[in-house]
Amino acid sequence: MKMRFNYLIYMAVTATLAFQSCDKGFEQMNINPDASAVAQPEFLFSKALLDVWGNSYFSTDALFAGGSMQHFATYKDVPGIGDKYYFQQGTYPYDYFTTGYPTAAVEMATVITAVDSSVNKKSIARIMRAYIMHRMTDLYGDIPYSEAVKGYTGNIFTPKYDAQADIYADLLKELDESAQALDASQPTFGAGDYIYSGDVTKWKKFAYSMMLRIGMRLTKVDETLAQTWVTKAISGGVITSDADVATMKYTGTSTTNRNPVAASLLSNDYGAANGTGNTEGGKYAKTFIDVLKSTNDPRMGAMAVVWTGGKTDTTSSLQQGMPNGLLLKPDNFGSLSEPNPATILQYTAPFIVMSAAETKLLLAEAAVRGWYAGDAATTFSEAIASSMHNWSLFGAAGVITSDRVATYQAANPLTGTTDQKLAQIGTQMWIAMFLDEQEIHANWRRTGYPVLTPVNIPGNATGGTIPRRLLYPPSEESVNSVSLQAAVTRQGPNAMTTHVWWDSK
Repeated sequence: MKMRFNYLIYMAVTATLAFQSCDKGFEQMNINPDASAVAQPEFLFSKALLDVWGNSYFSTDALFAGGSMQHFATYKDVPGIGDKYYFQQGTYPYDYFTTGYPTAAVEMATVITAVDSSVNKKSIARIMRAYIMHRMTDLYGDIPYSEAVKGYTGNIFTPKYDAQADIYADLLKELDESAQALDASQPTFGAGDYIYSGDVTKWKKFAYSMMLRIGMRLTKVDETLAQTWVTKAISGGVITSDADVATMKYTGTSTTNRNPVAASLLSNDYGAANGTGNTEGGKYAKTFIDVLKSTNDPRMGAMAVVWTGGKTDTTSSLQQGMPNGLLLKPDNFGSLSEPNPATILQYTAPFIVMSAAETKLLLAEAAVRGWYAGDAATTFSEAIASSMHNWSLFGAAGVITSDRVATYQAANPLTGTTDQKLAQIGTQMWIAMFLDEQEIHANWRRTGYPVLTPVNIPGNATGGTIPRRLLYPPSEESVNSVSLQAAVTRQGPNAMTTHVWWDSK
């Protein structure tokens, strides 16, 4: 093996020298006049934003997180990683890892270096890098972080895996420093910023809202530390108005600029648009539809349709979900509910990154815990309204009238014991953040709400328990085995049942 390795090095060096000696003007001929020799940070920032949410949505959000959170269901076994906790073939458990590092992670790191002298551009890029890595570590636990994407800049090709506790500490530091550094008088990415178009005030609220989310994630492992960061975030100023919702906008004019939810669901399951030709056998889960129906939730009409006579129907009484864990196609498959083509399946639909609905639910929880002076019940009710208002961002088919909002609010007040209130908040988070399945899965692991009944299909990979994390890719075992083994030794087996640091048992 050593002789072969040395031989490959020799051949590579020889070929390089030969190419250099025989240049004779070919170098100039091979320069692309339409390409830039150096990274253009403004364009790269826009590209990175597209890659953040375009990363493995179907595998990671719809199948894994959406299935395990019983929003989606499938009767087939191969895509059943979340529905049945199956993993027999494919790359579902590690798609997000293998795709995320070479695209959004490396792109945003490159932007940070390239805009070092621009305080706002660098701060916004740091905030987004924190967002990217926060989603990565929540899925896997310990991951390459401090040495990640430094193969080109630092010749680090086998990066260490940082402990999640250390990653979280740095994420919070990055958000804190970046939020404080933002300066409304300085240049921004402008139109290249597909979220806030360079609005520094809104970026600051987004940074503190991320701090609120990440701080609240610590409640299970370190309640004192959680309270410290939650309080700091609230003092900094989080998103509390629907006008400040962070949405990723898409033109829908090219395959690289389409809403990733619509693009992935249409290309993988719902493109036939007839209720029966679903490639991956997917429908909405019975658990989800039953909750929406039992509470007369007006959001169901914006989310769900059934196909009748070749047309979509949003009538509440017709909506039915498919049970998770099925091994055969049900006889009534064609009449079961699936995503609304007029809202969710639009290429130009926004992706809601963070909204007042989420932050207000977190604030309501903080109030229940005694960490926030606002009234928990009022904040909870406002969160419901914000969640319903969000659907208007998807177009006319998503508009929910104010009287329907008020009726639902009145029928669903925040009441009861502390645990009952936390259960209500967790359930509303499960509904309000629908489509951002990664965040729903993370919040469920933290809170345990809503209470979901797992399936236990023979041959499943978790022993009939809802998965707690995704798997490191096999490629890491061959190219970065020492670092990977250190992470596994510290965290636990590379299994879907292993709890990450903040998800302590």
